[in-house]
Amino acid sequence: MSFQAPVGDIAFTLKYTAGFKRALEEGLGGDLTEDLVDAVLEEAGRFASDVIAPLNREGDAHGAVLRDGIVTMPPGWKDAYRAWTAAGWNALAGPVEFGGQGLPHALNAACIEMWNSASMAFGLGPLLTMGAIEALAAHGSDALKRGYLSKLVSGEWMGTMQLTEPQSGSDLSGLRTRAERAGDGTYRIRGQKIFITYGEHDLTENIVHFVLARLPDAPPATRGLSLFLVPKVLVDGSGRLGARNDARCHSLEHKLGIHASPTCTMVYGDEGGATAFLVGEENRGLACMFTMMNNARLGVGLQGVAIAERATQLALAYARERRQGGGATIRPIIAHPDVKRMLLTMRTLTKAARVICYKTAVAIDQSHRSPDEAGRRAAQERASVLTPIAKAFSTDIGNEVSSLGVQVHGGLG
Repeated sequence: MSFQAPVGDIAFTLKYTAGFKRALEEGLGGDLTEDLVDAVLEEAGRFASDVIAPLNREGDAHGAVLRDGIVTMPPGWKDAYRAWTAAGWNALAGPVEFGGQGLPHALNAACIEMWNSASMAFGLGPLLTMGAIEALAAHGSDALKRGYLSKLVSGEWMGTMQLTEPQSGSDLSGLRTRAERAGDGTYRIRGQKIFITYGEHDLTENIVHFVLARLPDAPPATRGLSLFLVPKVLVDGSGRLGARNDARCHSLEHKLGIHASPTCTMVYGDEGGATAFLVGEENRGLACMFTMMNNARLGVGLQGVAIAERATQLALAYARERRQGGGATIRPIIAHPDVKRMLLTMRTLTKAARVICYKTAVAIDQSHRSPDEAGRRAAQERASVLTPIAKAFSTDIGNEVSSLGVQVHGGLG
């Protein structure tokens, strides 16, 4: 079965259940109209269904391939990504001053769901790039913004988020990647990071890594972490690409269902240290990285919705086709009460997760765009409460609904 983006359900949930229509009427989106919202969602659904979804199965069977330090993406992925960026999807919510469209995050959230339903392996890369854009726009120097933001916003370059190390997962106090001052305003990075999504690939000429590391005189634990921008390829003063930086992909992880997403072990400093640029202040890197992490938390929640939606579509299609029984009683299994129960449960949980994620996105928009300070503060408090709920609930739902989908498929599950 081919994936069909549920544009009608998504539009209704976003505008009416999540409150986006009312927010637009209150001026949240500037000149953005409801008709334009519908047109954007319709076109996003078409691209997800017609261009991205057909790549998913072959992409997972082929996978990303690492050979001689170079990661090659599956057939068709580079063309699809270039068509996706050319259509402006990466720039949808990006800052206008760097080439973005400046549209609300809530509208982008609905599109993110569709990209990931069509193929999570495809949607993972842009998700991290969007987080990198937000972190750099909030904390980067003017020079770094001029050098990197427009390329990231357009999607011409992609970004990564690099925290995890072999000995340090969610407990970042054990992080060992080192940074040293080079004396010219730059830094040198040495160390290893694991589970880095889209850490190396051939979709773009450059990849902009956001790396947490520790300076020699830093305070202990997480208070001593700094955030650095480490380009795969160094950029000169005029924006031209130069020499390859001292950073490489050592190996790829093999992760179920997303083999086309290159999950990399990254190594820095084989030749003396990767050239890096400080983002924010020294020893205040975790605060900067939280900007990127919060963006990713909602994105991961939307991935849970995306997987639940795809599983529901597959289960429903199979239940309509699969016939079971004997003689005159043979009929599609969708008529069986327990199968009906499972399908209704899948659909209901998916819709609930979608509402929570979209409400979170609307609250985030209101925290930035509400006309008065009290409204922005109240929205920020609401977003702070909803973000972890959206991530936790929706990812659980992604697993639960997928499990029910396996049961509907019976022996073929």
